[in-house]
Amino acid sequence: MGLWATRWAWCRSIWSGAEPVPDRSHEQGCPAPVAGVDEAGRGPLAGPVVAAAVILPDHGLPDGIDDSKRLTAARRAALADAIRGCAQVGLGVAEVEEIDRLNILAATMLAMTRAVDALGMQPAFVLVDGNRLPRWDRPARALVGGDRLSLSIAAASIIAKHERDQMMIAADRLYPGYGFAAHKGYGSAVHMAALRSLGPTPLHRTSFAPVAAALRAGRAGEAVASG
Repeated sequence: MGLWATRWAWCRSIWSGAEPVPDRSHEQGCPAPVAGVDEAGRGPLAGPVVAAAVILPDHGLPDGIDDSKRLTAARRAALADAIRGCAQVGLGVAEVEEIDRLNILAATMLAMTRAVDALGMQPAFVLVDGNRLPRWDRPARALVGGDRLSLSIAAASIIAKHERDQMMIAADRLYPGYGFAAHKGYGSAVHMAALRSLGPTPLHRTSFAPVAAALRAGRAGEAVASG
């Protein structure tokens, strides 16, 4: 499918009210192999930011690869296993300490770089979800809304989201009472209430305003109690 045909199909899907479905149109014309990159976990108050890089095979893909946000957890898990079984996958993680030290944008770029480095092979071109690229010398293009447009990026979004969810489910067992398994570290009402009553854990991002406020409130309470 040519560029104009792709744009026309996208416009028709918008006019008809249908959501565009990711395909390989953005990979076409790029030197192969093409890696798609996406992240999960920029917005939460706790936990790492996780990125995935995926190089898809020409054939044998599982059906239903889509933006991870449009899939159920069960469907993401099944697709993550299927993608790992047929594609080249790299995972990159930036830990909480790195997020607080570098800032969330720089930590996200670091996780993406680690994901591509972990592929086990060199991609000839990289498609990255969003409007920014890591500072690297690789031929690459940022694609806004890429997880709904590019099949490679959509596959990466599934891997990144599923892997991070599993990390936060494990964190729930380490730090009960915060509800990490349910909200995955995002600032839900349950999480905010637990943060106020229990205080931050080592998984919380102290550079994020709600966590910093909880830390200040805890210190103020300790000062009052000791005084």
